Amino acid sequence: MWEEFMRPKVGVGIAVRQNGAILLGKRKGSHGLGDWAFPGGHLEHGEEVSDCARRELFEETALKALSIELGPWVSDIIDGKHYITLLVFVDQFEGELQCMEPEKCEGWHWMAEDKLPSPLFPPIQSLIDKLGTLTPVKHEDRALIP
Repeated sequence: MWEEFMRPKVGVGIAVRQNGAILLGKRKGSHGLGDWAFPGGHLEHGEEVSDCARRELFEETALKALSIELGPWVSDIIDGKHYITLLVFVDQFEGELQCMEPEKCEGWHWMAEDKLPSPLFPPIQSLIDKLGTLTPVKHEDRALIP
């Protein structure tokens, strides 16, 4: 059991952006309690990253991603657990924003990218440390998935 706890877990973080703002929610009831985070969750066995991003985004926010851009990954220790978080960027979506899991999130808010709240969930801070921004850097090896 200890080995299973120590094995890294794979998460998917979904950076949803609109008009210079990014979607963040304040976590509750889980690791990172009180941190501001992207929608996201665990990658399931056999699941593609893009499918996980679509599923988690809809389950948590009722938003349907119309396009997904695969981003970088980050590595963090969060409350004693090692997470590898695969980041994706969503700029096109449809639906009405709702807090679908109020036991896990206090609510979703559009935050100006240059005025982020604190504290940030560790993968978001790691993403900023890695890229210097929350805006994806364009690379030929990055995939845009319709």
